[in-house]
Amino acid sequence: MMHDDLSDVVTVVLTAAFTYAWLVLVLRLSGKRTLSQLNAFDFIVTVALGSIMASTIMTSTVAWTEGAAALATLAILQFVAAWASTRVNWIRTAITSQPTVLLRDGQMIADAMLRERIDEDSLCAAVRSSGCGDLESVAAVVLETDGTLSVIPSAGLGHGSALPRSATSRS
Repeated sequence: MMHDDLSDVVTVVLTAAFTYAWLVLVLRLSGKRTLSQLNAFDFIVTVALGSIMASTIMTSTVAWTEGAAALATLAILQFVAAWASTRVNWIRTAITSQPTVLLRDGQMIADAMLRERIDEDSLCAAVRSSGCGDLESVAAVVLETDGTLSVIPSAGLGHGSALPRSATSRS
């Protein structure tokens, strides 16, 4: 469908360009953490940034300065939350999840897999993707806070100091 008034299209294009440039600047100033692999908190911030950007570009009732202020505010709040979570344990616990061991010494941990909604096929696929052909050659599979599965082969376990604290004692 063609638009009758070309000035509206030009306004959208210019607003999109200014908003994009502003968002890039805000993200660069807020640091690498804002663009890191996403945990649930980061995902929420990312979705909110996208929503604000879309509203600023497409809605004539949202002034560009309002959208720019909202983008900057969210980035600042995300920076403060990330800063605080690296210094205060209860804030880190409230904002991010903990990694979960799903397999230990070749044995699946059924209750952890149920709690995290990971089925055997997904776990086995992660093991295969890591280059291991059998579960017995795997020391641990960890569901990370960003949703990825880390596979630690038995040969690479060492003392297990990188595993979540609850999983470092061998059974």
